[in-house]
Amino acid sequence: MKRFFQPIQKDGSSKKPALSPPITKDDGENREVSEDENQKKKKEPLKFVTWNANSFLLRAKNNWPEFTKFVETLDPDVIAIQEVRMPAAGSKGAPKNQGELKDDTNSSREEKKILMRAISSPPFRTYNVWWSLSDSKYAGTALFIKKCFQPQKVSFSLDQTGSKHEPDGRVILAEFESFRLLNTYSPNNGWKEEENSFQRRRKWDKRIMEFVLQISDKALIWCGDLNVSHEEIDVSHPEFFSNAKLNGYIPPNKEDCGQPGFTLAERKRFGAILKEGKLVDAYRVLHNEKDMERGFSWSGHPVGKYRGKRMRIDYFVISEKLKDRIVACEMHGHGIELQGFYGSDHCPVSLDLSQASPDSDES
Repeated sequence: MKRFFQPIQKDGSSKKPALSPPITKDDGENREVSEDENQKKKKEPLKFVTWNANSFLLRAKNNWPEFTKFVETLDPDVIAIQEVRMPAAGSKGAPKNQGELKDDTNSSREEKKILMRAISSPPFRTYNVWWSLSDSKYAGTALFIKKCFQPQKVSFSLDQTGSKHEPDGRVILAEFESFRLLNTYSPNNGWKEEENSFQRRRKWDKRIMEFVLQISDKALIWCGDLNVSHEEIDVSHPEFFSNAKLNGYIPPNKEDCGQPGFTLAERKRFGAILKEGKLVDAYRVLHNEKDMERGFSWSGHPVGKYRGKRMRIDYFVISEKLKDRIVACEMHGHGIELQGFYGSDHCPVSLDLSQASPDSDES
């Protein structure tokens, strides 16, 4: 979604920071062994969380104790993060390594140290992490998977091509024996008929459609900030969002009018992806009525015209063949004061699946 929060402040430092402390064999490792014992009956991940952190660095600086408690309580097998907003490794003008955090300046080393310290402490030390990053403090995704679950393959583009990453680090795809897990930060539709707005989103939706049709050999769990509210039930104020404009501009095609994420064109394309890909919205399988308190994952700034205006744009979309295994799918924030958002403008969303039956054929 378009953000209404202040931009990230750059942290400069002339002092060279020390390297991140090594992970030692302490209680964290003992917990890891204990968790491995508890996970023996699980062959594949069953509990998932997705969260647009709106800068993972800021969350590590300002909201880490609260988010840590949330993760400890929920104990997910997988954590999918969007809007990491940490730049990829590589000096100015040189090719970037989108799978590594930048650390070639004093400020980037300090920022990397802060983030690595946060994810090296319990419970995050019990996860492996993969990054897909942008060239700057923009977009980017991360995927945390418990060490007891080893994906067969991890890739970073919808083309599933080797080590190639999507522009801006918008995709991480992990493949397990019976399903694929797709973590995406879908591009915002924008407000205008321009290359980086409507056109970019149309191309993205076309590629997502092609992707879901090509990978039908295995079940799919697609999560992340999908930047679309499918139905009127998925926004707090349908009329407000339908009539939203930027500086009075009205697109030539009326289906492109309205709040990015709630235009009729986007909603139709998303519906087509679900139908053609034989996918279902996991949250709506269990929650078929509007919930003004806990039914939205994004909330506008508490001050101004977007106060109290909320949208559900963060999802778990899963293959129809997984539908009967949904135990729970919940949004963990509520209210217009953003309780449970942990400093972001999005709240975490979770999905809990039951074990597959021995005779099921989901792949």
